[in-house]
Amino acid sequence: MLSTAQALEQLLRDAHPLAGQEVCDLQDCLGRVLAADVAALANVPPMDVAQMDGYAFALADLAAAQGAGLPVAQRIAAGHPGSALQAGTAARIFTGAALPAGADVVVMQEECQEEAGRVRVLAQIQSGQWIRRCGEDLGLGRTVLQAGMRLAPQHLGLAASAGLARLPLQAQVRVALLLTGDELILPGQPLPPGAIYNANRFSLLALLQRAGCAVSLLPPVADTLEATRAALREAAQQHDLVLSSGGVSVGGEDHVRAAVQAEGELDLWQIAIKPGKPLAFGRLRRAPGAGGCAHSWFIGLPGNPVSACVTFMLFVRPFLRRLSGLPDAPPQAFQLPAHFSWPKADKRNEFLRARINAEGGLELHPQQGSAVLASLVWGDGLIDNPPGQTIAHGQMVRFLPFSSLYE
Repeated sequence: MLSTAQALEQLLRDAHPLAGQEVCDLQDCLGRVLAADVAALANVPPMDVAQMDGYAFALADLAAAQGAGLPVAQRIAAGHPGSALQAGTAARIFTGAALPAGADVVVMQEECQEEAGRVRVLAQIQSGQWIRRCGEDLGLGRTVLQAGMRLAPQHLGLAASAGLARLPLQAQVRVALLLTGDELILPGQPLPPGAIYNANRFSLLALLQRAGCAVSLLPPVADTLEATRAALREAAQQHDLVLSSGGVSVGGEDHVRAAVQAEGELDLWQIAIKPGKPLAFGRLRRAPGAGGCAHSWFIGLPGNPVSACVTFMLFVRPFLRRLSGLPDAPPQAFQLPAHFSWPKADKRNEFLRARINAEGGLELHPQQGSAVLASLVWGDGLIDNPPGQTIAHGQMVRFLPFSSLYE
């Protein structure tokens, strides 16, 4: 069996960014990867504006008034430009409003006193205070966002402020999600004898959506070799990756491995990790004329819910990043003390569900079984425990927070 590092290297060896781009409306860009640099279509802000509610003055007029105050000649709200500031007057102004011509200082209202239509300044001031200058955030034509970024909410807000309504995006990875097992039914239905609710459908779908993929949920497939082959063959024609859960182990009803070998080729099967040993990787043939690449990628995850999630984080996540055109981003790791003992070493690389306690140490979920999905909810991340390694209380261990395994 391959080690974790060897298996990941093999998955990534032939993975390259997908060809093709599309231009999408801003509201449809969240989580997608930018295909080209984009530049501001306007200055941000587009004019000098007030940073505070207060009063706009010409500093020279304030000096000439010698504390007597100035008449308030106009009121300027955001979106309603005022007129040029007349000599010897002030303007009541509100946050975000355009600074009137002739004004060179804004004084916040807490430092002013208005009475009988005149305003006096009660604090020391300096020219230019509380003014956001035109183009201070972004200048017209300046690069706003760079190619290769996964677009987060703040990126979309910045693009909108720069006047960009549409963005060029990398081709979206199209993933077909196949969940095998006659025992699986959807929540909300009565649970018949021998059946279980399908947790992987929702956890894997959410992980794929969080990775920015376009996901097709394939209909349930009967636990037969012929049905599994037909489902894989059809899914390969229109998808970049077929991701399955279950059916890749060695049981008599595990047909996915044989189906992949019949419909393509299997490059990898079984890795030396726990949980998640029965991971499969390969490719599925496409019919001539299907377009694009001559094959679709295939990754088969174990059926146990924890195994499926852990192997997705460790292997599918970096594979999808490659296809999406994102740079490699190994999960962030921390050395933290173990506040537990793990006296029995395993020959495989173990990934233990743990959380950080109030003392800054790691404690283990009491049940480390591959079907105990509650351990992923309880935990903050995974302890990466090397093969053959016991853990003593107080020993420093390598901890991978879930936050760095989801992106």
